[in-house]
Amino acid sequence: MGRIVAGLRIAWRNLWRNGRRTGITAAAIALNTAVLIVSFGLMHGIVVDMVRQITTISVGDAQVHAQGFRAARSFYKAIPPAALDALLAQATTAGVLAAPRSFGFGLVSSGPKSAGAMFWGVDPVAERRAFGLPGRIARGQFLADRVEGRSYLGRPVREIVLGRKLAKTLHAEVGSELVAVVQAGDGSLGNELFTVTGVLAGVGEEIDRAGALVHRQDFDELFVAQGRVHELALSSRGALPAEEVAARLGPISAGLELQTWGELLPAIADMVRMFDGVMWLFALVFLLAAGLGVTNTMLMATYERMREFGVLKALGASPWRILGGVTGEALLLGMLASLAGSCLGLAGTWYLTRVGIDLSGGGDLVVQGMAMQSVWRASLTPADVILPVLAMWLACVLAALYPAAKAARIDPVRAMTHV
Repeated sequence: MGRIVAGLRIAWRNLWRNGRRTGITAAAIALNTAVLIVSFGLMHGIVVDMVRQITTISVGDAQVHAQGFRAARSFYKAIPPAALDALLAQATTAGVLAAPRSFGFGLVSSGPKSAGAMFWGVDPVAERRAFGLPGRIARGQFLADRVEGRSYLGRPVREIVLGRKLAKTLHAEVGSELVAVVQAGDGSLGNELFTVTGVLAGVGEEIDRAGALVHRQDFDELFVAQGRVHELALSSRGALPAEEVAARLGPISAGLELQTWGELLPAIADMVRMFDGVMWLFALVFLLAAGLGVTNTMLMATYERMREFGVLKALGASPWRILGGVTGEALLLGMLASLAGSCLGLAGTWYLTRVGIDLSGGGDLVVQGMAMQSVWRASLTPADVILPVLAMWLACVLAALYPAAKAARIDPVRAMTHV
């Protein structure tokens, strides 16, 4: 232990023989470490936010459909009732929340304006329990929990909630009356009058442009759906990985399509994986910059101490001892500077976690058709701090190997006559 302390004392003294050069190198290492930690926090933050938005707003951790439904969007490809009951029971047992949904295409009109719409038949209670979609209301309110007793301004109504772009196309506001016309499941022409009770904030391109959410009972009557359910959206509210949610319901989903959010949205899943590669590519650039600084510092120190190394070798110091001494100095420099940089990086990340960076530019931030939080906030894990610091230590040691090897291989006679 005493030898280690003595070695550290000597390494510290040698580092500050040229205080200006060592200070500049230490500042560069500290700054690079801080930038890496902040960058890792920001990258991790955008990934966490992206996954949270996808899994908690409307898509969920996983979804179940009848075979071929997503490819054809056929009204008649519904989940069999017996399979649906079994899935709902298994979801309850597995601690997974589930929301059944029905879909159908139709036409909605408000005065002279009309537009195509994708009708969602939803259970408001299940949606509120499992997803954040009912909370994404820009104006008005979401569908009432119960069909009975619904009213607007004292009169009975059939409620409908519109995507924001669809509402804009129809010039519809809260309280507007819409006429819905659809091709019903029995071949007849279904039509009904609805009252707009809410307009959604930005959720995703598909819902924003064409989403029209109604109670499942109203959907059944409008489409003569006979209880058809086309989608069962599953959510653990962040408690379980998506793969675990799918695994818990996998055994009873035979004959159905059970897909995680990554399989449903492969472009976004690829983007999430890409961020990992981008982070380490970014880190490599900064590690190289720090390594070049350390190499320059240790190389200059080696030439300045040429006679000293020659005397040490003449007195019997082995090449390995000189190699260890020089790399030890670089490691000590890297450790102290990176620890200071980590404190700076933690402070910057804390600020970005609280305040964030506004990316909206006055509008909504949309990635691959999915609305994201407009404020980019950092999210830091212990690994986001430990890995950059350890990588910086390793970079300092590797960068010092070349100067250390030159010092270890020096000829004592020539070194002692070096001017």
